[in-house]
Amino acid sequence: MQAKTSKRLSLALGLLLCATPIAQAQDAAKAPPAPKPVHGAIHDVNAVPPMVADLEKRTFQWFWDSANPQNGLIPDHYPGESFASIASVGFGLTAYGVGVERGWITREQAVDRTLATLRFFKDAPQGPAEEGQTGYHGFYYHFLDMKTGARFANWVEVSSVDTTLLLGGVLFAQSYYDRDDAKEKEIRDLADTIYRRVDWTWLQERPPLISMGWTPGGKAIPHDWEGYNEGMLVYLLALGSPTHPVGDDAWAGWTKTYDKTWGEFHGQTFLNFAPLFGHQYSHTWVDFRGIRDAWNSKHGLDYFENSRRATYSQQAYGEANPGGWKGYGKNIWGLTASNGPGGFVVKQGDKELTFHGYTARGAGLDYVSDDGTIVPTAAGGSIAFAPEIVIPALEEMKKKYGQYIYTKYGFVDAFNPSFETRADLRTGRLIPGFGWADNVHLGIDQGPIVLMIENYRSNFVWNVMKKNPYLRKGLERAGFAGGWLDNGTAADLW
Repeated sequence: MQAKTSKRLSLALGLLLCATPIAQAQDAAKAPPAPKPVHGAIHDVNAVPPMVADLEKRTFQWFWDSANPQNGLIPDHYPGESFASIASVGFGLTAYGVGVERGWITREQAVDRTLATLRFFKDAPQGPAEEGQTGYHGFYYHFLDMKTGARFANWVEVSSVDTTLLLGGVLFAQSYYDRDDAKEKEIRDLADTIYRRVDWTWLQERPPLISMGWTPGGKAIPHDWEGYNEGMLVYLLALGSPTHPVGDDAWAGWTKTYDKTWGEFHGQTFLNFAPLFGHQYSHTWVDFRGIRDAWNSKHGLDYFENSRRATYSQQAYGEANPGGWKGYGKNIWGLTASNGPGGFVVKQGDKELTFHGYTARGAGLDYVSDDGTIVPTAAGGSIAFAPEIVIPALEEMKKKYGQYIYTKYGFVDAFNPSFETRADLRTGRLIPGFGWADNVHLGIDQGPIVLMIENYRSNFVWNVMKKNPYLRKGLERAGFAGGWLDNGTAADLW
């Protein structure tokens, strides 16, 4: 994988999103079958097949094994040498709680690893210098050196969204470790300090929107979080801040940019965002079932239902397979940001085909980026939305291709049965008779798999986060109401 390519979507997505106007559909939009109710606490109210339970455990193990136990940093990709990804750390901090509840690690082990992580982020140096810093104004650099924790390279930006994903894990830890002992109290205090220090208004170059980030020299990234995507959680945590909150107009400013991608795609009418990760990341920590903001009320659905429709749309796209790629079908589908064979234009038969490296693969009204690369987290991270189509997809991918794509840490990041002819790969391996398979797992793709499997099985992460006063404040300031926000206190729900 090329490091510069892996700078990812905090810079690229603002350029990828198109602004083609889409006529607003009627509220009686096409929708998949209603989901089964999901209730319960830690117990498996929604039992999963052995294969899915095994996938959850293996994917958790990736986080546990890959982290640096001295500072808690978790790599962007593993196995192999890698820089740390602060978003991976956020997913990992949350996965540790899953590991405790499932009995894969002890609570004491999770406490110690979490303390090491939060102590590092609390004490790591912040400032405007080009080198030796971990962040600025409470935000953190997207990628850090795994050992020193300093900015990894001079192309790495201070990232608002990756800081937000880190904070998802930080606030999870604050609410999960609630016992009356010294270590767990320290976790809560450290989490509070880290969150309160973030100056959200500093990145409001063009209020009320929030910039994607900053680079040394005072150069704010000239793209804001707009259009429906993973930036949802950025605004919620910025609104919930007790120290540096954005104004009341921020959420309305954000949702005002939605309607350009509201419409029908492959049989579903929904708020489009081509890669499925944008329909997953915020939902990893926030249970959007039954709670609505003003935009939801106008369009007759909540964000959970929107993600459910997006999942069905992707399955339908995969089954239709307009690109004619190998392997696609009813139970083999899924496009999202991922690794790929890497920057090749090749002749295969009478066709000239282009294969990308790391890119924001996806299919929606906003854009289509599809080079035959299938990404297991696209399905796996959507299991809570549409288990009736996701579970068969996970089972079929393992059954059909498991010998090439399923390892001790679950599914590799991506695979491409259509890639056949190049041996000079930059990542992954070419397997005769199969195609290309990655040989690493990415933290930002592993995270939604393990956490959303657990949310489907038990509501665990969602219920912990319902106790967090900062998240609740952010939702309420954004205008969300109904459902669990109205039904008693967060503590009652847990």
